Amino acid sequence: MAAPSGRRSGAGGAGLWAALLLAAWALRPAEAVSEPTTVAFDVQPGGVVHSFSQNVGPGDKYTCVFTYASQGGTNEKWQMSLGTSEDQQHFTCTIWRPHGKSYLYFTQFKAEVQGAEIEYGMAYSKAAFERESDVPLKNEEFEVTRTAVSHRPGAFRAELSKLVIVAKASHSEL
Repeated sequence: MAAPSGRRSGAGGAGLWAALLLAAWALRPAEAVSEPTTVAFDVQPGGVVHSFSQNVGPGDKYTCVFTYASQGGTNEKWQMSLGTSEDQQHFTCTIWRPHGKSYLYFTQFKAEVQGAEIEYGMAYSKAAFERESDVPLKNEEFEVTRTAVSHRPGAFRAELSKLVIVAKASHSEL
């Protein structure tokens, strides 16, 4: 899987890599991935920093934390879905607005994982809805590190509707 500095989709080979990764993930046998847990939450405007987190895996081994600040009208309903591989060594965290494009203006965002390292991370300005497809942010608008997908100050254009992370268990010392 991709190295930390190249873990995002976009034009060229990175986009193909992301498509292949997601296709491979989707084509796994059904028993190889735990039933995902999906939790609804409100994204609240007002310019104040908010966080939402969920745990998954045996003993809540993995945590996904979404931290953001946004401006706009009223709360939006968003969802966070988490799932683990059968061997509990990989987990996914997807954060999105199920009704497609968000009307809020995000001043910042960060999706962070605990207990794992990111193998793939992507951010989208528009989430797939009805017959429309996901629209990824431009590569310069966000960054992917070992543990987070976050906005790039000065480059992020305030549009966010979806985040996807695939992570692998962190190595622990014996």
